[in-house]
Amino acid sequence: MPGRDKVYTVEISERASEMLIYHARFLANSSETAAKRLISQFESQANSLRNQPERFPWLSQPMLPEYKYRKLLFEKRYLLIYQLKGDTVYIDAMVDCRQDYGWLL
Repeated sequence: MPGRDKVYTVEISERASEMLIYHARFLANSSETAAKRLISQFESQANSLRNQPERFPWLSQPMLPEYKYRKLLFEKRYLLIYQLKGDTVYIDAMVDCRQDYGWLL
């Protein structure tokens, strides 16, 4: 399969980093272990996008351009929202699926 060995650069936006910090702080109020696991999983999933970032589905919302953003679900309820441009994966946001994130779009 072509491109299988290709390695992409992953860029995490400041906004996505701030969202991670917000969710980790919230979790730390009840469980420091859960907060650490969230951070670890975020890092692990972000790094996994270095290989085959196309494997995750498109994020389809009426307000978004078609085929611009992809989504990666992790820790049962968090989404990494990212786009692929050339050889770079740009992680633009991290959201909790239990909340309304329409404002983000």
